[in-house]
Amino acid sequence: MAGCATAPPYSVPGVDLPPAFKEAGAAPADAAAAPSPQWWRAYGDTTLDALMPRLDATSQTLRKSRALLDDARAQTRAARAAYFPTLVAGASGGSSHVSANVVGRSLAGKTEPDHLLGLSATWEPDLWQRVSNSVDAAQAGAEASADDVAAMRLSLQAELAADYFSLRSAERERDLLARTVDSDATVLELVGNRWRGGIATEGEVAQARAQLENAKAQLAEVRLTRTQLEHAIATLLGVPPARFTLAPLVAAAPPLPPLPSAVPSQLLRRRPDIAAAERRVAAANAQVGVARAAFFPSLMLSAGLGLESTSLAGWLSAPSRFWALGPALAGTVFDGGRRHALADSARARFDASAADYRATVLRAFQDVEDNFAALSALGEEAASQRAATEASELALAQGLERYRKGAVAYLDVSVLESNALASARAEEAVRRRRLVASVMLVKALGGGWGGAGAKDAEDGGGAKDTASTAPPVATAGR
Repeated sequence: MAGCATAPPYSVPGVDLPPAFKEAGAAPADAAAAPSPQWWRAYGDTTLDALMPRLDATSQTLRKSRALLDDARAQTRAARAAYFPTLVAGASGGSSHVSANVVGRSLAGKTEPDHLLGLSATWEPDLWQRVSNSVDAAQAGAEASADDVAAMRLSLQAELAADYFSLRSAERERDLLARTVDSDATVLELVGNRWRGGIATEGEVAQARAQLENAKAQLAEVRLTRTQLEHAIATLLGVPPARFTLAPLVAAAPPLPPLPSAVPSQLLRRRPDIAAAERRVAAANAQVGVARAAFFPSLMLSAGLGLESTSLAGWLSAPSRFWALGPALAGTVFDGGRRHALADSARARFDASAADYRATVLRAFQDVEDNFAALSALGEEAASQRAATEASELALAQGLERYRKGAVAYLDVSVLESNALASARAEEAVRRRRLVASVMLVKALGGGWGGAGAKDAEDGGGAKDTASTAPPVATAGR
C-alpha cells in the first residue's frame, strides 16, 4: 500500500513555442550572447555599477521577498516533520472525589489522590502519500519563492537602471535648456538693442522675451524631473531621499551594448517568473494528491508508558508503571461530499495554476517581442531625428544671421528657435527611450538569471533546502 500514488503524474504544462522571435530580426540566436549576471556593466557606467550592489543590502522590497522565502522554507520543514513520530511528555498531580450517590462504583464517596508521569508517542505511516505530497507541495512553493526573489531582484535592477538612465538624460536635457536660455537671453539683448535703435518693433522684443521665459519654464520642469528621479532611486535603494544625492554628470549617452539574442525555448530557462509559475503548478499537482489521500483510511500507531500512583511514596517504584500499545485504523464513511468537493477544488486550482503558467510564458514572449521591436524602430527614429536636429540647427544659425542683417523679421527666427529646441529635445528623448528599451529587453530575457534563482535567493535568504531541485523546462507538444 505504501507504493500507491495519489498525486497525478506531473509534467510541465505544454506551451506552443515559436521557433524564433519575430521582431528579433537577423540577430543570431547564440546562447553565449545572453545577458551576464552583472548585465548592467555592459553600459560602462561606473556610477551605475556602484549603485546596483546596494539593492541587495538595503532594498526593503527585496527584504520582504526574502522574508517570504524564509516563511516558505519553514513551511517545508514543518510539512516534512510529519514523517516522524510525535512524542508528548506530561506530568500531573491532583485529587478527585466521587459522588457517594453513584451506585456501582467502588470509589463512591471517596477522595483519591492521583500522581502521573507519562510519555506517549503517535505515528501515522504515510500509506497513501498524504505526507509526501504535502512535502512536495511545500517544497515546490519554497522553490517558487526562491524564483520570486530572483524575479524581484531583476525587476528592481531594471527599474534602477531605467531611472538612472532617465536621470542622466534629464541632466543632458537640462544642459541643453540652460544653453538655450543663455542663447535666448543674448537674442533678447540683440532685439532690445535693435528696438532702441529704431530697427525692431516692440512686439519683437516681447516675442523674444516670451521665447526666453518659455525656455526657463522648460528648464524648471526638467530640473523637477531630475529631482524626482533621484528620489525614486533613493527609495529603490531603501534610503530616505534627504540622505541620497547623485552628483550631476553631463556626459554623452552611453552606447547601446550588443543586443542579447535568444530563442523562445531558452526564454523558459532564463525567466525567474516563468520558473516560479511552473513550480506553483507542481505544488498544485501535489495538492491534488493530498486531497485524494483523504478518501483512504488512516493508520495510527500509538504507544504510551509512565508511572501512576495514589501516593508519592510508591510513585516512582516498578509496580506504579503502566503502558499501552496498539494500532488504530479509521476512515471516513460519510461526510456529505466534503472530500469530493475538496478534490474538485484541488484539481481546479491545478488548472488555474497551469493557465497562469501559460499566461506568464505568453507575457514573457510579448515583453521580448515588444522590446526587440522598440529597439528596431527607435534605431530608425534616432537616425531621422539626428538629421532633423542638424537641419534645424543649421536653419536657426542662418536665420539669426539674416536677422542681424535685417533680411527677415524676428518672427521667422522665433519659429526656427522653437523648432531647433524641439528637435534637440526629441533627439534626447529617443536616446533615453532606446537605453530604457535595451534595459527592458535584458529584463524580458531574464537578465543573467539562467535558472539559478534558488542559489540567488540562498545568498540573501537563509539556508537552502536539501531537496531543492531545478524546475523543469516546458517544450512544445509536451
